[in-house]
Amino acid sequence: MNVLPDGVAELIPEYLARQRWYGSSDVPAEVAVLCVQEIAERDGHRLLDVVVDADGDRYQLVIGQRHSGEAADFLNGHEASVLGGVGEWYYYDAALDPDLALALLEVVSAGAEHASRVRPITVEQSNTSLVYEDRVILKLFRRLTEGRNPDIEVTTALAQAGFDHVAAPVASWSGDYGDLAFAQQYLAGGSEGWALALTSLRDLYASPSEDPEAAGGDFGGEAGRLGHITAQMHLAMANAFGVERRGPADHRWRALLDSIDKRLTEASAALGGGLAQAAAHYMDRLHAINETGPAIRVHGDYHLGQVMWTDTGWYVLDFEGEPARSLEQRLEPSSPLKDVTGMLRSFQYASRAALGDRNDDEVAALEPVAAAWERHNRTAFVNAYRATSGIHALVPDGEEGWEAVLSAYEMDKALYELDYERAYRPEWVPIPMSAIARLLVQ
Repeated sequence: MNVLPDGVAELIPEYLARQRWYGSSDVPAEVAVLCVQEIAERDGHRLLDVVVDADGDRYQLVIGQRHSGEAADFLNGHEASVLGGVGEWYYYDAALDPDLALALLEVVSAGAEHASRVRPITVEQSNTSLVYEDRVILKLFRRLTEGRNPDIEVTTALAQAGFDHVAAPVASWSGDYGDLAFAQQYLAGGSEGWALALTSLRDLYASPSEDPEAAGGDFGGEAGRLGHITAQMHLAMANAFGVERRGPADHRWRALLDSIDKRLTEASAALGGGLAQAAAHYMDRLHAINETGPAIRVHGDYHLGQVMWTDTGWYVLDFEGEPARSLEQRLEPSSPLKDVTGMLRSFQYASRAALGDRNDDEVAALEPVAAAWERHNRTAFVNAYRATSGIHALVPDGEEGWEAVLSAYEMDKALYELDYERAYRPEWVPIPMSAIARLLVQ
């Protein structure tokens, strides 16, 4: 089958608008079917791989086809995943169908991998992931990119470079419209860094001590180990993709400063008179820097939700980069301090998120404790990062350059957060605002 059955294409626009991985909540105005393949069949149930262009962006759909009236208990509670019926057939997201999902693993691995059990991971938003026997995880890319998918490209390159803190690649699958799926080792029993940080914070907030090191769930040791692994990742990135030497005249550095300057000006009303004046002095300090350090390929969307702790240490996940940026932007070399500051911003967010279930009086009393936890883990992470052998060759030379470049990337991230929180979570605006104020007066 290389064309969709009559009537199915008309079901796709409204189906797309219901999916979390689709780039809009509006029904696309134009949808063109670019490619249709029947890739498997199980007991009369067909698995179709479909690539569409929806208002200029390409998406992958895996569609199951069954006879109308045939039971499909796996769709209970997943009505948004059903395209609908046409004649004697109905169509739905095949990732939810255990039989077809098992067949998908065989297709992706060219028959090298087989499994008897599969379960979907339901919390993911930008892709669809399936776990097979707690042994293999398959990520089905939904929004397709031209050329190599960064997650496949970087994970494979790091593994080949000897960086063993990524889940081992198992298989990848591509077609005429780019990379379609990626299978990796499943990190059974792993704990996401964000969850571990929140556990540490809840232990601290329940403790009579305000010292993060004295609380039972001190995260400082893990933050230090994570800083070391991050530096090792950057060294492996440099080995795999090369190093770009640059100075203060580099166009990307100038573009970063111009962007920060513009957004600080736009935020001046919220910052208030004193901080608005401080912003001018802050930009003068950044423009005066003579050493900005090399640029390398970086993770690009690095935070506590992108790392996982297992019995064998930290693992780094998901190298696709920030989903809101174009592929070209995600592939651009950057200072490795972009990733460092991404993790540092995550520490502050964790310290505040752990206060979410407390009343105003408790929050006020615990704010100094939250700030102490953030400082403690920032210090542990940065010190371990900088102490890693060889990393000095990839970061700005000298304390002044280090502090300025670190500050610039943290400011860039905090300004991005400010725009996001204003649009979607106004109650969280004080988090990036406090970081911006701190950076301006350092």
